[in-house]
Amino acid sequence: LGCPKGQTSGTGGWDTQALLSTTQEMELRRRDYQVERPLLNQKQLEELGRWSSVTGTHQWRTWLQCSHARARALLLQYLPVLAWLPRYPVRDWLLGDLLSGLSVAIMQLPQGLAYALLAGLPPVFGLYSSFYPVFIYFLFGTSRHISVGTFAVMSVMVGSVTESLAPDEDFLQDLNSTVNETARDAARVQLASALSVLVGLFQVGLGLVHFGFVVTYLSEPLVRGYTTAASVQVFISQLKYVFGLQLSSRSGPLSIIYTLLEVCWKLPQSVVGTMVTALVAGVVLVVMKLLNDKLQRHLPLPIPRELLTLIGATGISYGVGLKHRFGVDVVGDIPAGLIPPVAPNSQLFAKLVGNAFAIAVVGFAIAISLGKIFALRHGYRVDSNQELVALGLSNLVGGVFQCFPVSCSMSRSLVQESTGGNTQVAGAVSSLFILIIIVKLGELFQDLPKAVLAAAIIVNLKGMLMQFTDICSLWKANRMDLLIWLVTFVATILLNLDLGLAAAVAFSLLLVVFRTQLPHYSILGQVPDTDIYRDVAEYSEAREVPGVKVFRSSATVYFANAELYSDTLKQKCGVDVDRLISRKKKLLKKKELKLKRLLKEEKLQRQAAASKGTSVSINANTSIRDIESNNMEGSKAKVSAGKELEDTAASGQEDAKAPDGSTLKALGLPQPDFHSLVLDLGALSFVDTVCLKSLKNIFRDFREIEVEVYMAACHTPVVTQLEAGHFFDASITKQHLFASVHDAVVFALQHPRSGPVSPVSVS
Repeated sequence: LGCPKGQTSGTGGWDTQALLSTTQEMELRRRDYQVERPLLNQKQLEELGRWSSVTGTHQWRTWLQCSHARARALLLQYLPVLAWLPRYPVRDWLLGDLLSGLSVAIMQLPQGLAYALLAGLPPVFGLYSSFYPVFIYFLFGTSRHISVGTFAVMSVMVGSVTESLAPDEDFLQDLNSTVNETARDAARVQLASALSVLVGLFQVGLGLVHFGFVVTYLSEPLVRGYTTAASVQVFISQLKYVFGLQLSSRSGPLSIIYTLLEVCWKLPQSVVGTMVTALVAGVVLVVMKLLNDKLQRHLPLPIPRELLTLIGATGISYGVGLKHRFGVDVVGDIPAGLIPPVAPNSQLFAKLVGNAFAIAVVGFAIAISLGKIFALRHGYRVDSNQELVALGLSNLVGGVFQCFPVSCSMSRSLVQESTGGNTQVAGAVSSLFILIIIVKLGELFQDLPKAVLAAAIIVNLKGMLMQFTDICSLWKANRMDLLIWLVTFVATILLNLDLGLAAAVAFSLLLVVFRTQLPHYSILGQVPDTDIYRDVAEYSEAREVPGVKVFRSSATVYFANAELYSDTLKQKCGVDVDRLISRKKKLLKKKELKLKRLLKEEKLQRQAAASKGTSVSINANTSIRDIESNNMEGSKAKVSAGKELEDTAASGQEDAKAPDGSTLKALGLPQPDFHSLVLDLGALSFVDTVCLKSLKNIFRDFREIEVEVYMAACHTPVVTQLEAGHFFDASITKQHLFASVHDAVVFALQHPRSGPVSPVSVS
């Protein structure tokens, strides 16, 4: 395997250096390197590299070890604030974290009030959800820049649960058919807090068992399609506040479609004052956003457009009397102060378990994806398992204090980063500002119109609704990802958020299985003057090595595609292997029956001679003399049988491995135009029992048609699995497994074979 002057040995006369520029060619000549090594099969490679199996240490032994250092490491792992807070550079970072925390709190206030409406709860519970979970994350979180708290997608998922399990129809008063809002809100708060506790338990449990990788099953197209569909649901759910309509509570599949149809049906009943309020608030928010974008270079902090809009709308509502004069629905009573902790109703857990798991996974997926983006941008590491624990504790503690499930907000996280936030201190500062508002200032927003909150929610949906542009980009980049995006979007719209997520994940996983079931199979040829092998259908200069077929699959071989792998291999080789084996067996069986018939006739003649008083041995000699002299008909048959046996013996002398004359040539069957088959197994990442059986069958079938089989480029873990599955035996050894395809091809050329392979190993 010598490769002088940067070239590797191989067949073909085409010079690859003709494609190189003069500078590159001179550089290659200057290097003047040479690579030489012997052919290496797996056994020789293991001996040369002194391979030994890695003895895996039992992880549970490490877990059970107890020492001062391990206790300290566990404490710092599960309570990260103790690791980074003592080293906090106060002079450099404190001012930025204070300004960032104030900016986030200014956004947190209106978003907390608005997203509580999405969850079907009184607005004050949005403020609670903006305080308790944020402070808990400050203690346990590892991301420095994400802003934990209320989020539109999480809120609408909670709202679908509360409205389905506590619909308005269950709280109608008998006298005037109006809804008892106090009882309804109390029931929904109980549901939301129990849901938050259950979500927290799921997240903490998954984090403690290091199950953070579960989020990897939510691909980016799936998450973006899901959040886009959720934003559409959020938009439709806010239309009742924009138009001032009273709608029926719906849940389950097609509920969002029925809600949209009901909105269209009841449009003539819209409250004009509510529509005007929402329209004016929306225009003000959009104008201030444009102003922010234009003046962001000149402003130390962005204009708090949502807070200013809420303050202005509250003042106008109180001064003009929007509720009494124009029928505009307002937020209502916002109690001052904190509420005591309440144990969740465990009897509700059975009803909430499915939704809780979906919310836990979605919330973590959103948080960890944003956290990793900021960590990569600022050069630090986010621990996915600890993030799962931190979010879980935030939701668990928050549920005890009557909060609903939270995650992180992209808009607030971007503001926290852009305004100078450096650590989780910014989140702690924002939670303290929210605490002040809850204790002292919350009651000032009692006259805030709900239409203004709805307008703020809809304007904030712009970023997620812009994800519709993914359709064009994915159409150009990857249409399989586009299919996942579309199926996720449609399933979430039609089946609601919980069933839609389950259907999207199931479809995504099935698509992965389907793509591995139909991989790209190819016959490889050697690129001239190299030891590189590529698909002959794609590379016009790649040439098949005479007498050797090299076959490659682009995916691993396992139970779902093992049969297709074998069938495609036989098809690509250009030989009907199964038919050839069948014909060979039929001819061998026919030959065997003929020999048995001849031997039976001879036995009968010997018995007839013995009955006349002549010994078998004399009769046999006599029969031979009769054949030679008298040319009798029965003797002719025996001579024919003897000649066939002699021919078989002669054939056995020509091919010692076929003493019975069972070669394709002796049987008059067509022979394959190649003597060796090389399986490129570089794509194998694991093997199962079906794969082992398929590979053994390939060895058996191709040896039946006098083709030797070799394997190449197996990774060490795969070789270990082959050994564990007892794949290697007397007929298939590690000498059939080579370090590279080129090694296997060169060995096959040096050791061409003909005739069937015996059941013993071939070295």
